[in-house]
Amino acid sequence: MVFLFIIGMRTGHFILFLCSMLGALLLFFMKWLSRNPARMVPQGDGLIVSAADGRVVSLEYVKEDLYIGGEGILIGVYLSLLDVHINRIPLSGVIRLLSYKKGKFLPAFRERASVDNEQQIIGIESHWGNILMKQIAGSVVRRIVCHLHFGESVKAGDPFGMIKLGSRVELVLPPRTEINVKIGDKVRAGETIIGVMK
Repeated sequence: MVFLFIIGMRTGHFILFLCSMLGALLLFFMKWLSRNPARMVPQGDGLIVSAADGRVVSLEYVKEDLYIGGEGILIGVYLSLLDVHINRIPLSGVIRLLSYKKGKFLPAFRERASVDNEQQIIGIESHWGNILMKQIAGSVVRRIVCHLHFGESVKAGDPFGMIKLGSRVELVLPPRTEINVKIGDKVRAGETIIGVMK
């Protein structure tokens, strides 16, 4: 980019100059998306914090047989292009399920993305019960990053991965969980208390 910029300036080729500037802007934008701001993780028994920055777009009872084993409460958070894309552990525990599911790349704000899109499925076993988490790819870059390993002990609020350029993160919680958010709420990963497990 620097090379193109110098040549563009010296030769007066506007196209080379423009390409170098667009490349620099794209590089800055990608770096900005990967930002990992410090978060103040709330402390307390059974607290579940948001796994992603964004807006709550779904809150419903679902049947979840893969890990919860019955009825659960699904909370979906949509990450726009402007949100921090680093994902964080919602509840301290041990990783007991890691499963990658191939799928479509529908826009992540659509409800069908929860079922149809490519996703990383994560099961966490805790002292208060089991929760399921999904990193769901969107329609643009389509890349999920997850640094977790089976059997690994994890701590609430710790960063563990990200989803590139507009995505969705879902939690499925036991039905006895006291929910602290509603549809439309803005949440912050590692800080906003999503619910409390009883």
